[in-house]
Amino acid sequence: MCTISDIMQIKTWADMQNERPHIPVLLNEVLDCFEKMPQEGVFVDCTLGYGGHSREILKRFGQIKVIGIDRDPEAIEYSTRLLEEFGERFEAIRGRFSDILPRILKEYRVCGVLADFGVSSLQLDKKERGFSFLSERLDMRMGPDAELSAYDVVNGYPLEELERIFRDYAEERAYKKAARAIVEARSRKPVESGVELADILAKVLRKRGKTNPATALFQAIRIEVNDELGEITRLLDVLEAEPPAGAVVGLITFHSLEDRLVKQRFREWSRKCICPPGLYRCECGGSRELGEMLSRKPMIATDEELERNPRSRSAKLRCFHFKGQESQDG
Repeated sequence: MCTISDIMQIKTWADMQNERPHIPVLLNEVLDCFEKMPQEGVFVDCTLGYGGHSREILKRFGQIKVIGIDRDPEAIEYSTRLLEEFGERFEAIRGRFSDILPRILKEYRVCGVLADFGVSSLQLDKKERGFSFLSERLDMRMGPDAELSAYDVVNGYPLEELERIFRDYAEERAYKKAARAIVEARSRKPVESGVELADILAKVLRKRGKTNPATALFQAIRIEVNDELGEITRLLDVLEAEPPAGAVVGLITFHSLEDRLVKQRFREWSRKCICPPGLYRCECGGSRELGEMLSRKPMIATDEELERNPRSRSAKLRCFHFKGQESQDG
C-alpha cells in the first residue's frame, strides 16, 4: 500500500495541497451550524478524514482548538501536515471516536462536536482500500488494523447473516437472492475483489437508473465491517451521558438508518417532558430537555454542490445545541 510518506518522495507538499484528496461535504452548512457554539474551547472533529472541515473551522473560529480523531493512519498523517500552520490549535488522535470522545469531554471544555459518517473520496477511489466496485481486493476497513474485513464477511458469513446485512442495512428487497448468489459463487472459489462481487450481484439485482445496483449492498457490507451504526449509537450515548454545556453537535449521515438514529435521539433530547405516556399530568417538572434542534429538517447539498461533488447527494446534516451550564444546573 502506498503511504503518504511514499507519495511525498515524488510530489512536493504544495502539489498535494493542490490535489486535495477529499471535498468536505456540506461545508457552508457545517460552518453555519456552529455559529451558535461558544467561541472558546475545544472542537472535536470525530471523523477527521483529510482535514477539510477542520481546516475551515480553524480559520472561521480563531479562538478554539480542534482535536481530530480518525482510525485511518494515512488520513491522520495527511491532516497533520495540512493543518500544521495552526500550531498547537490542532491535535490529531488515531482511534475510534467512541473510545476517545469520553476522555476529551472529561478533560476539556468542549464547544463543538462534528462527525461526517461518509467515506472519503480517497478511500473510495483507491482500489487497494477495497471499497469500490473496481477494487482489486475486498477490504473496506476504515483502519488497517481492524480484524474484520469485507473479504471475511463475503467469504465467511453464513447465508442467514448475509441476508440480515442486506435486509437491515441495505433495505434491499432481493436480499435473499443476493445472499444466495454470493454463497453459490464462493462455493466454487473465494470472492476476492470488488469487481467480482459487483459482477455476482449484478446478475440478481434489478438496475435502477444510472446507479450501480450493488451500491446499497456494498454500503451494507461496509457498515458491518466497521460497525458504523454501533459507533453512531455509542457517540450519541456518550453525548447524552456527558452533555457538553453550550456545545453544538453537527452530524452528517449518508444512509437512512444513520439519519433515523440521529433524528430520533435529537428529538428525545429536545423533549421538555419525559413522563411516560398516559399520565394525567406531568410529574417530571417539564424542563428536562438537554437543548434544542437547530432545524427540524436536515440540511442537504445545494444544486451547486451537487454539480461540484455528486457524492454529496445523499448527505444530511442535523444540528443540536446543548443548554448552557446555568440552564442544566437550574
